[in-house]
Amino acid sequence: MFDAKKVKDECVLWIRKFFEENGPGCNAVVGISGGKDSSVVAALCVEALGKDRVIGVLMPQGEQHDIDMAYLLVNHLGIRHYEVNVKDAIDGLLGSLPNDLELSTLSKTNLPPRIRMATLYAVSQSCNGRVANTCNLSEDWVGYSTRYGDSVGDFSPMSHLTVTEVKEIGHVLGLPKELVEKTPIDGLCGKTDEENLGFTYAELDVYIRTGKIADPEKKALIDKKHKANLFKLELMPAFKPSL
Repeated sequence: MFDAKKVKDECVLWIRKFFEENGPGCNAVVGISGGKDSSVVAALCVEALGKDRVIGVLMPQGEQHDIDMAYLLVNHLGIRHYEVNVKDAIDGLLGSLPNDLELSTLSKTNLPPRIRMATLYAVSQSCNGRVANTCNLSEDWVGYSTRYGDSVGDFSPMSHLTVTEVKEIGHVLGLPKELVEKTPIDGLCGKTDEENLGFTYAELDVYIRTGKIADPEKKALIDKKHKANLFKLELMPAFKPSL
């Protein structure tokens, strides 16, 4: 049985210890999307460090239809926040590429998360900060993150917690229900995560924790995605010469 209160308290202590050892007095910088992951990470950091040491960064690409959810979070937590519209940066880079270079659909899809991560680090280095990774175990398990985009950071509170567990912690933290239970949409192609993945997070989470899943086709799909994306979770291979 998952004890959300116990795990929440342990995570708060872990965040506090990380900052004591890797930047006493530094601020936690969190990219705020308005979804459960950034909401829970920001709330954990507030409990660990105090609201004065947590900075939220909202990064719409032009118009963001649900940016009110991001503002709901930062106002609920009472944290300092900045809005940086990344549209011009993305358009500028796309417009600067050689005409004979045709970007793949995946390249175009993954460019915004990488621009957003560069933005987070620009803010962080200007505000004595450490960037929070907001990925969870379920997403990481099937590679549902952008390498060198939302998959990176200086510390990761939730990379060993499933979506189901993150939601439970969100409720324990007292976050607004509409943030914790918000249907996850990738923000890149307009589809929900589960539509893109081909299975639900509930099915995936049970499979991760117990190894059980009723549908053999979904099991095969999860296993395929997990195997194909393991490289995202590993350190970059480095050649070691025999000196």
